[in-house]
Amino acid sequence: MSKRYFGTDGIRGKVGVAPITPDFVMKLGWAAGRVFSKEGRSRIVIGKDTRLSGYMFESALEAGLSAAGVDVLLIGPMPTPAIAYLARTFKCVAGIVISASHNPFEDNGIKFFSADGEKLPDAVEAAIEDMLDEPMEMVSSAALGKAKRIDDAAGRYIEFCKSTLGNHISLNGMKIVLDCAHGATYHVAPSVFQELGAQIVTTGCAPNGTNINAGVGSTDPAQLSERVLLENADLGIAFDGDGDRVVMVDHQGRIIDGDELLYLIARDLQQRGSLHGGVVGTLMSNLGLQRALERLDIPFVRAQVGDRYVMEQLTAREWWLGGEASGHIVCRYLHSTGDGIIAALQVLAALLRSSQSLAEACAEVDRVPQETINIRVAVRKDPQDLPEVAELLAEAEKRLAGVGRVLLRASGTEPKIRVTLEHSDPQMVADIGGWLATEVEKLYNNIAKGL
Repeated sequence: MSKRYFGTDGIRGKVGVAPITPDFVMKLGWAAGRVFSKEGRSRIVIGKDTRLSGYMFESALEAGLSAAGVDVLLIGPMPTPAIAYLARTFKCVAGIVISASHNPFEDNGIKFFSADGEKLPDAVEAAIEDMLDEPMEMVSSAALGKAKRIDDAAGRYIEFCKSTLGNHISLNGMKIVLDCAHGATYHVAPSVFQELGAQIVTTGCAPNGTNINAGVGSTDPAQLSERVLLENADLGIAFDGDGDRVVMVDHQGRIIDGDELLYLIARDLQQRGSLHGGVVGTLMSNLGLQRALERLDIPFVRAQVGDRYVMEQLTAREWWLGGEASGHIVCRYLHSTGDGIIAALQVLAALLRSSQSLAEACAEVDRVPQETINIRVAVRKDPQDLPEVAELLAEAEKRLAGVGRVLLRASGTEPKIRVTLEHSDPQMVADIGGWLATEVEKLYNNIAKGL
């Protein structure tokens, strides 16, 4: 289904450049309100990350929803998965998050959750886009939506996160460095881990509206590695700007990505007899994860890149666990969407039950050297539609001699083409990846020039 505005994770772009403008977001709020409120009075919860532009778009959404006759619950800066949870518990028809996730602060976006706390089906997103074409007609003055700020939202979500650990697991004696990316987890994650007994050291917990994801968080965990070593901590945990991704650092300073974390959770579930089916990864999941799961006889399938596609596979197969190398992990037996805090807690519980350190447990995953090169492009064109790309991929696969993997795809959230290679020889990965990225960049430059 072709959509004009919605990507794999809502609507996203640079602030002030269409469609990420106040007038469009107000119209979007109205259109969503019309789609969601067809059956009587309804309400929608709105949360945001810590970007400066979030204040502007929060007001724009509130105005649009009110004009459509929808009541609004405002909860301020909160992790994206918290909005999914609160949409359910407040019995809302939907939840809306103002966030561009791991992108720099100059970007922002709008993403939606259904009343069940899940990503919207394509048909509902299409209905909202269709409504955007209609003239914006507000309800009568007496029927306008009301707005209310919820003051205890953080406390509700903190208790929910803690409840997922179980009554018999304590983090007493564990020293953890938390990196909240100056983002939406800054005021909830420290409380969660501290109240569960951990000694915590925080970094990336001082948002100022413009420093979200800037040299911190799951997309840039190098400083977390240094801090873990400096503090002699047991491990470090890094979230992204909106809190739906997590990566970790072991006590030796090594970065542990979503593939390895997914393995640890799957192994623990299997050992406890609680793994339903297998594990869903993506086209980007490392071959090392696939092989490690095969050794445990755990089924593994790959979905397209993007948490919505992981969730589609989980739902279709009635499996419970899936995720991405980026750290977006869905523990479907606990939550309706990917949640960085909850995934981190499941990893810690698995380590405690196995009496292993993070480094020891992850040694079971023999990662295959992988490199991803991001190419910024001036034209949005799916590489799968270009015959020249097919020829380049065929040449790359020939050079890999059948013992590696090559993937070329368009980003669903940014104007970039991602080139990914895997092979047991790191030098071959670098050489072939560099060649392929150069050729693809030339191709897209020529397309932009009309050649």
